[in-house]
Amino acid sequence: MTSSNPQTLNEKWHAYMDAPSAQALDDMLHENCIFVSPVVFTPQKGKALTLQYLLAAGHVFDDSHFDYKKETITDDRMILEFEAEIDGKYINGVDIIDFDADGLITEFKVMVRPLQAVHMLWEKMGAQLDAAKQA
Repeated sequence: MTSSNPQTLNEKWHAYMDAPSAQALDDMLHENCIFVSPVVFTPQKGKALTLQYLLAAGHVFDDSHFDYKKETITDDRMILEFEAEIDGKYINGVDIIDFDADGLITEFKVMVRPLQAVHMLWEKMGAQLDAAKQA
C-alpha cells in the first residue's frame, strides 16, 4: 500500500465533478465502498451500488448550479459542503468522503437539508435509478 495525498483525491474529485465520467468515478472507488444516502434507509454496500447512486445523483444535479462552498480535508476524510438549486428549491448539504491509504473512497455519505429538498431528491433519485435499470 502506498500513502495517498488527500489533496490528490480532492483534485480528482473536483476534476470528476467538472467533467463527469463513469470510468473516472469507478477508478476512485474501493471495491467495498459504502454509499450512505439521505433518502435510503440502509447503506448501499459495494462499488457497483455506490457507482450507480453517484452516477444517478450526477444526473439529478446536472444543471443545478451545484457548487462546493466549504471544504475540510484530513488524512482520511473530506467534508465538502455544497449548495444547489433544483426546480426553484434551495439545497444545502455535505458530502462526507472517507478514503483509505491508497486514496480510494471507502465510504461516501450525503446529508441534505432542508426537508423539502430531501423529499424532492428522493423523488428524482428514484426516477433516475428506475430509468437506469430500464436502460
